[in-house]
Amino acid sequence: MTPSQPPAAPRQTLSFLKGLLEARGLRPNHRLGQNFLIDLNLLDLIARTAELDATDVVLEVGCGTGSLTGRLAASAGAVLAVEIDPGFLALARDLTAIHANVEFIQGDILKNKNTLNPAVVDRLRTLRAQPGRQRLKLVANLPYVVATPVIANLLLSDLDLERIVTTVQWELAARFAARPSTSDYGVISVLAQALADVTVVRRLPPSAFWPRPKVESGILLIVPNADKRAAVGDVASFHRFIHKLYQHRRKNLRGALLPHLSDHFTKPALDEVLARHGFDPACRAESLDVADHLRLWRAFEPQ
Repeated sequence: MTPSQPPAAPRQTLSFLKGLLEARGLRPNHRLGQNFLIDLNLLDLIARTAELDATDVVLEVGCGTGSLTGRLAASAGAVLAVEIDPGFLALARDLTAIHANVEFIQGDILKNKNTLNPAVVDRLRTLRAQPGRQRLKLVANLPYVVATPVIANLLLSDLDLERIVTTVQWELAARFAARPSTSDYGVISVLAQALADVTVVRRLPPSAFWPRPKVESGILLIVPNADKRAAVGDVASFHRFIHKLYQHRRKNLRGALLPHLSDHFTKPALDEVLARHGFDPACRAESLDVADHLRLWRAFEPQ
């Protein structure tokens, strides 16, 4: 065995996990979204999809028992694993002790719904600044309760992620990849597709996890696109605009926009601007593609 190939960590099969957690007096916490991926082939698929090498700094959110953590550490330059549960963090640290390139932060990845934990962000920046580090990636089995705000905040941030590879609830995966005029299409679809290339890699059955969730899941690949981001420009402003637009999802464009623009526009004046930019005031936002959302935002951006 060469020095670049550390000894293998334990294979975290279902029987292994159950025995280990029982010995440590730990139980999965449903409130924290602790459903552990026990299909080892799918864990390998996630690691392969991440396309890791020694230049990568990887953020893992919700490292749980460290099963994915060890796979990431075997290929990446550095792994920063964030776990809110101190008991599971201690377990993951013990099971990945063979990897010197793993750091742990015990805490929440979010400061609040719209803000990432500053301590995590600062540490990521420090790791990224080390010699030889070129790319930053999120690779995780994200707890479902935080998946949307974590991904959205990372896309909106200036951390310059190269890719996001994560398991999420299937309904959320469908929303990220949704096309216009479908029931899944909405704010997160438009935001993600305006800034990145989105692919659903695999649909996962509940049996791939323990404890089994009541829903199916999916492996999601999101690759931020620098050209798309540059074309948007002020991503925070665009996000605020589409968030307000979809607060009244069932209304037509006129009805969705007017509550937020009434200080600047009467209904006839709003209709005139929409018509001038080629929008039917009676259509709904969910019928517009991403490019149309950008045109709509720019039509009212100065207001």
